Order: sequence, then C-alpha cells, then structure tokens
Amino acid sequence: MADITAQKGKTIPLAAFAAGAVVAVLVGVFGRLHDPTLDGTTTLGYPTVLAMKTVVSTGIGVLAVVQLLGALWMYGKLGVKAPSWVGTAHRTTGVIAVLLSVFVAYHCLWSLGLEVGTLPDGTPVSTRSFVHGLLGCAVVGALVVKVTAVRSRRAPGWFLPVAGGLLFTLLVLAVLTSSAWYIGTKGWPSPAG
Repeated sequence: MADITAQKGKTIPLAAFAAGAVVAVLVGVFGRLHDPTLDGTTTLGYPTVLAMKTVVSTGIGVLAVVQLLGALWMYGKLGVKAPSWVGTAHRTTGVIAVLLSVFVAYHCLWSLGLEVGTLPDGTPVSTRSFVHGLLGCAVVGALVVKVTAVRSRRAPGWFLPVAGGLLFTLLVLAVLTSSAWYIGTKGWPSPAG
C-alpha cells in the first residue's frame, strides 16, 4: 500500500516537470525558427526594447525576492509568525510577476528570438545572449511547473517549494544575464524623451 501511495505522490510532479520541459523546448524552437522582428512589440516609452526589458526585468527580480521572503514568512522559516495578509500579498505579487514574465518573454522571443552563432547582419551572438535565451526558455517551462504545483491539491508537500525554488533560481539567473548585464555596461535606462 505504501508503494502505491509513493507512486501516486510522484505522478503530479513528474507530469508537471515533463510538461514544463516540453513547453521550454517548444518556446526555444519557436525562438530559433522565428525571424526576429520589432513588429508587435512596445518599448513603454523607453528608447529600445532592451531598455524597456531591463526595467521590467529588474521589477521581476524584485518581485521574485518578495516572493521568496513571503514564502519563507508564510511557512514559518523567518522565526516570526506571518500576519494573515501575507498570503494574499504573496499571491498578488506572484500573479504580477508571472504576467510581467510572460510580457518580457514575448518581447524576447518576438523581437530577438533565440539566435545562435551570428545574427543575419553578421554580428556574432555572445555567449551571454545565448545563455540568457536558454534561461528564458527554462523560465517559461518552470512557470508551467510552478503553476501546476500551486494549483494541485494532491501533490506531495515537497513539490511546491521545489517548483518555487526552481523558478526563483531561473528568474534570478535570467535577470542577472540581462538586466544586471545591461545596467553594468550601459547604466540604468532612461525613458525616451
């Protein structure tokens, strides 16, 4: 009987990780096959898509840290009992982070694609850009895993923190290979004006 229970406890996480991996690969294939274009994108008043993505991605990075702290607080890992509003704040900031992540991913894939080697104009693609693209694809897959973990009532207790930790790690790495790099080399972007 215990063996059947253990088997059932693994089904949801395995299915979620498989679905997340498939989504990440499909996003990568789309990014690779799609001809990058700026059509259908916005800069939200910044001079370039990269400048806009830097600002929004930095916000996502801050929200990811808020998510981590909120989760630690809710689960009693900070040594102080969390007030009742922390759960609502955690869910709200999580939804905002997901929506902003999808917004940034769209702009990455649509306007920049997942380029390897050289761009059509002959410009070499940096290792940083390629790694960032792969991380971005992995973030989208990890979002699938995390949403499954949050919505599942029958998943084992370890699944949600593992899914959250995976998503947090990938988001931080994606932000470090994009926003942190941009700010370090070009400074904080100013709106066009």
